[in-house]
Amino acid sequence: MNGWFAALYFLFFAVIAGGAFAMMWGNIRNTTWDKPIKRHPEAPESGEEVLYANFSREQLEELYQK
Repeated sequence: MNGWFAALYFLFFAVIAGGAFAMMWGNIRNTTWDKPIKRHPEAPESGEEVLYANFSREQLEELYQK
């Protein structure tokens, strides 16, 4: 009986290891460096001004002292 359990264990181990390898191989093949980088639609263009909030400790202390 122990021989059957060992064979069943190694069979399931091989199935899981094979599936993991197949998934990694598929992910690596789908990753290409030639694709253009998709920019977020709300990302600022180069040179465009953005609003910046400075929450450093010194700035906050100045605001609380006023």
